[in-house]
Amino acid sequence: MVDFLAENNLCGQAILRIVSRGNAIIAELLRLSEFIPAVFRLKDKSDQQKYGDIICDFSYFKGPEYYESKLEAKPELQDLDEEFRENNIEILTRFYLAFESVHKYVVDLIRYLDDLNEGVYIQQTLETVLLNEDGKQLLCEALYLYGVMLLVIDQKMEGEVRERMLVSYYRYSAARSSADSNLDDICKLLRSTGYSSHPGAKRPPNYPESYFQRVPISPTFISMVIGRLRSDDIYNQVISIYMGITVNLMEAWEPYKAAKTALNYTLDTANIKEQAGRYAASVESLRPQVQQLLKEGFLREEIILDNIPKLLNCLRDCNVAIRWLMLHTAESAYDPNNKRLRQIKDQVINDSKYNPKILFQLLLDTAQFEFILKEMFKQMLAEKQLKWESYKKEGSERMMELAEVFSGVKPLTRVEKNENLQAWFREISKQIESLNYEDSTAAGRKTVQLIQALVEVQEFHQLESNLQVCQFLADTRKFLHQMIRTINIKEEVLITMQIVGDLSYAWQIIDSFTSIMQESIRANPFMVTKLRATFLKLASALDLPLLRINQVNSPDLLSVSQFYSGELVAYVRKVLQIIPESMFTSLAKIIKLQIHDIMEVPTRLDKDKLKDYAQLSARYEVAKLTHAISVFTEGILMMKTTLVGIIKVDPKQLLEDGIRKALVKRVAYALHKGLIFNPKAKPSELMPKLKEMAATMDGFYRSFEYIQDYVSIYGLKIWQEEVSRIINYNVEQECNSFLRTKIQDWQSVYQSTHIPIPKYPSVDESATFIGRLCREILRITDPKTTCYIDQLNTWYDMRTHQEVTNNRLFSEIQDTLGTFGLNGLDRLLCFMIVKELQNFLTVLQKNILKDKAVVDIFKALLSAVNPVKGIVANASKVYVNAVAKTQKIWPAYLEAIMKVGQMQILRQQIANELNYSCKFDSKHLAAALDNLNKSLLSDIEAHYQDPSLPYPKEDNTLLYEITAYLEAAGIQNPLNKVSRVYVKSSFDIIPVIILLDVFVQSFGKKMTQV
Repeated sequence: MVDFLAENNLCGQAILRIVSRGNAIIAELLRLSEFIPAVFRLKDKSDQQKYGDIICDFSYFKGPEYYESKLEAKPELQDLDEEFRENNIEILTRFYLAFESVHKYVVDLIRYLDDLNEGVYIQQTLETVLLNEDGKQLLCEALYLYGVMLLVIDQKMEGEVRERMLVSYYRYSAARSSADSNLDDICKLLRSTGYSSHPGAKRPPNYPESYFQRVPISPTFISMVIGRLRSDDIYNQVISIYMGITVNLMEAWEPYKAAKTALNYTLDTANIKEQAGRYAASVESLRPQVQQLLKEGFLREEIILDNIPKLLNCLRDCNVAIRWLMLHTAESAYDPNNKRLRQIKDQVINDSKYNPKILFQLLLDTAQFEFILKEMFKQMLAEKQLKWESYKKEGSERMMELAEVFSGVKPLTRVEKNENLQAWFREISKQIESLNYEDSTAAGRKTVQLIQALVEVQEFHQLESNLQVCQFLADTRKFLHQMIRTINIKEEVLITMQIVGDLSYAWQIIDSFTSIMQESIRANPFMVTKLRATFLKLASALDLPLLRINQVNSPDLLSVSQFYSGELVAYVRKVLQIIPESMFTSLAKIIKLQIHDIMEVPTRLDKDKLKDYAQLSARYEVAKLTHAISVFTEGILMMKTTLVGIIKVDPKQLLEDGIRKALVKRVAYALHKGLIFNPKAKPSELMPKLKEMAATMDGFYRSFEYIQDYVSIYGLKIWQEEVSRIINYNVEQECNSFLRTKIQDWQSVYQSTHIPIPKYPSVDESATFIGRLCREILRITDPKTTCYIDQLNTWYDMRTHQEVTNNRLFSEIQDTLGTFGLNGLDRLLCFMIVKELQNFLTVLQKNILKDKAVVDIFKALLSAVNPVKGIVANASKVYVNAVAKTQKIWPAYLEAIMKVGQMQILRQQIANELNYSCKFDSKHLAAALDNLNKSLLSDIEAHYQDPSLPYPKEDNTLLYEITAYLEAAGIQNPLNKVSRVYVKSSFDIIPVIILLDVFVQSFGKKMTQV
């Protein structure tokens, strides 16, 4: 019969593909569960008020016309709806495709079962497939994976959130108009079940069976699968159903009387006590046993080869004890509001003498033992044939030498010639030589016979008297024994170790041991080397979802591997983050000592003051803390480069990323807390807070300068990269409020998964510290209350005539936030200017262009002043009348112009400060950029005078790239920069803008091009 999983077995390959796809779908669901847009939860009151009318659950389908008419009645809602669509359609499509794949999976499974029943697969029926071991396993997995998908969706994505996303996708996509769309079926399958994953939430009636019944599957098939599980599996009270998702059967089986009764027999107090006591005794006996095996030099090759069954039994016992204790003491397995469950948990903890630190130590030792055993066994397996041939050759040569000894030709003390023994030893040599490695069973049997023959020849021919002959025989027997040991090195042992050492059940539970791991590392940084084995043991969990995907050679292998490997690497980073955190704690103490306690030694010093400057205790404390930092570094670097799944983990990179993460966390928090201003404070808190923030940032900078040599990192490079990332990310988030299509975190080039920039809740209208800083500057330089004197670069209060601020403000910002901060402010001001212009044009469009009387006045004015370059007849009357009739225009116009002008002045000051600091700090860069800019402008001007001369092509990025450098160096004039403003309008507003310009020019004023 053809192997069920053979490539030419269509029936086996079809179900294998379905199961492979099931594992890939679960990985995608778990991946997407981390990217649910928060707005769909509608938790915040602000979100409810803003998006409540455009985000709907399935109640939308009862009357879509009602909801759509509400939107059409309000243009601002339509605009918000369109903006929401642009920002979310990409992620909504991704979620929909995942949901669709779940429905397609169950439809394909049902079709496969129908094909089996209809005889599509020749000689195969449901019964014959279930008789086959692989077929039976795959059919069970197929049904099981469908159940896991539904449970994962319900646990990770709340029902209401699912409904809102599906309705939004339905409204925004073209799927509803597609003939082959199965959106209705998907909505029926994934509508809210009423289930909540929050602790204490009530279980919905008939859950989850009513959920599973939404797409009916053959009852015959389900009963056969249950029959297979009932006969093959033994359950514990707490089980892991998939990649660490745990279920307490006592809670899950509560509605089912027969199952509950059967389970209660095993959950009586005496039985729990017996089970818990057995595992407590097991842990107590296994700990010293494993520690003995881990002693340096104990696990040698001969010990392993002689004790394979014993070592595997020890490994099995350790893993069984760890599994039972971890599952049955996990917080996630017990509902805190269920009294019966609480009692069972307390009894398990008491009777098993549960101590998380002892259990963690056993896990650590078991992982280390398992790792060493695997590595040694892999090496022995790789060298197996080579060593076996070497032992065979040694044994054969020993026999030939003995044969020569008994020939009388080769002299050996007190050995007489014996032709019979000579011939016998030659025959034994030939027999050893004839042993075949490929036929291990026959070779093993024959080797045992040869060993017995050598024992007998020594006894019957009285060869004991000759020690040299005895030694030859003993050596040969030893080589033959080694051949038997070597031939017994089989890959099945590694497979057994892999199965026994499975830790997939702890994929989520392991997080409860994170604090214990971190405490261990803090106490002993070299603990990292032991943890490496634990992380590798956890990586074995990847085999579960990848097995079927690999068997069918699915293209999903890479993406699924990357997801689970990435999750595990993220956990490794989380555990090891304690090292950079501890380093920064020590570093903060060092900086405090250096700034406040240790005096700076002058270049010339009187000898009688030497003792005062020595400050031995403070310097000893600095040395001690520095040594602690270097020990932490040494600890993480001892963890060798490790392949976790398919991702290579470099300890040096881990350390650097950890340091970056700790730096980002501290700097981002300092900027968030340090740049919060009270708008009612007089005088403004701006300058004092900037000075304080500058001192804080200087402390961080100095600490990095100090630490870099002790931890072997490029401190200045890391500082500049991370500070620029923090500032640019916050500028990006602040500018999002001015953008129609927002830049989401997962789209941002500045945000990182491994080194995330924290987001803090806004404290005012600004989203970030950069917005608060910008708005505080705008507040104190408000043209309604202050007057700017260009010659002095200073703002004065118009009422008191006191100085408010001057260009020193921008030097302070440079000291605090650096070039990146000033650049960010300039960018934010550009967005604000565009917004002001848009607001003015909107007012113009609504209040002026729709007013026929005002438009007629402008038309009359336009004809009166034409031609523009000519002299207007009766000018005073024309202008006075025009001004009098258009009074309502000018307040909005004046306010917009004043705000834009204010921001342009600020941008000029920023450009001046950037240019000054660039010339001061990097004069060669400033000169090079200035020359390049001038030469480019010269070439462009020459091209416009003579088009035959070269000009950068459209695909040439030189001009765009050089612009970024010029702006950073302040080599720009903000007043010459053009901003494009787009406003939707059915009117031609250009003539009106021209009229405004004509009007201003007529009074001798000059408009600045913005």
